[in-house]
Amino acid sequence: MNYLIAFTIVMVFMLIGDWVSAATKAFIPSIFITAVCFVIGFWTILPKDIVSQASFNTQFIGIGISLLLVHLGTLMNLRELLDQWKAVCIALLGVCGTLIFTLIVGTLIFDWHTVVAAIPPLTGGLVAALLMTNGLKAAGITTLVALPVSMYIMHSMIGYPLTSFLLRKEGHRLVNKYQNEKDDPNSDVSKMIHQERIENEKKKPIFNLPNQYQTPVFIIVKVALVALLSNWVAGLMNGVINANVICLIFGVIAHQLGFLEDNALDKAKVFNWLMYGLLAYVFSQLSLTTPKVIGGIIIQILVLIILGIIGMFIASFLLARPFGMTKNMAFACSLTALFGFPADFILTTEVCHSVASNDDEEAYLTANILPKMLVGGFATVSVASVIIASIFLKLL
Repeated sequence: MNYLIAFTIVMVFMLIGDWVSAATKAFIPSIFITAVCFVIGFWTILPKDIVSQASFNTQFIGIGISLLLVHLGTLMNLRELLDQWKAVCIALLGVCGTLIFTLIVGTLIFDWHTVVAAIPPLTGGLVAALLMTNGLKAAGITTLVALPVSMYIMHSMIGYPLTSFLLRKEGHRLVNKYQNEKDDPNSDVSKMIHQERIENEKKKPIFNLPNQYQTPVFIIVKVALVALLSNWVAGLMNGVINANVICLIFGVIAHQLGFLEDNALDKAKVFNWLMYGLLAYVFSQLSLTTPKVIGGIIIQILVLIILGIIGMFIASFLLARPFGMTKNMAFACSLTALFGFPADFILTTEVCHSVASNDDEEAYLTANILPKMLVGGFATVSVASVIIASIFLKLL
């Protein structure tokens, strides 16, 4: 009975976020509202392990992340993925802007150890936060042990609505461009649509089986095989390239070769289940702090987050034009460092769906925005933040 109660509570929190997002046309992101619900719950009556009680444990998440990333590869083609080197550069240079600005200005306000402990989780995910927490314990700096995880929790709460706002502005710009250029055969929009049609016509499924054999479990097995191959290759490379990145790349390749169909896990009817489970696990990290802990370091956290975002903004503002992006898109790519996957996917798809007035517009927005956000998030959270944390551990 307890596990069913836990599952229902977790899903109700997801539902509240979805409804608020729908009511505000994604102006308030669903993940922001759901995160607030979890924070209030953890700080009042919810047990700290409610997400694992709801069946979303470590094993489920390990499987879910790999399957979902392979699936995301079926939403784009190889050309789109290769074209995102600019997004990678923008995201990484935005992180550099955060590092430089926070180190220079932050050390004028706070002591050296406070700034060094806060920067890695500010520019990345939970792994960076845990690395810094363990480093602080090893160095005997116990007064700052709570800072990295608290920073990880707080910066995403600020990053969600800010990124949503920027993506909405970019989405409206792209919708206007789509409306003005879709009938012009020489426009970038028409060329993009034409290229998509050509690539879709070229796709030939490897398994041309009768319909009775094209079942959901067949799709899941194929996705699982690609995920298994991706993790095996990552193991052979000793983690030189993050396994999550390889899952995405192999998903794109399998899709291009016709091994996986478009939008694979959606057709298998399991995408939402896996995504909600992964989100629940992300929100479970909010249980790691208490009001008392946050209250003692809230000033340091807020000031350093603001400094970090200003550093990102300056870098994005200066680099947007040289890399052929709008300032809004460049800044949004940099902000993926504040949350990464799956939040970058959820935020992007919510905005694209709410801004577009029909399926064609939504497909155009998704094709333009989603690859940039996904690749930017991987470059910062999965790769750069771990490297930064490894370096900053030596500076404590």
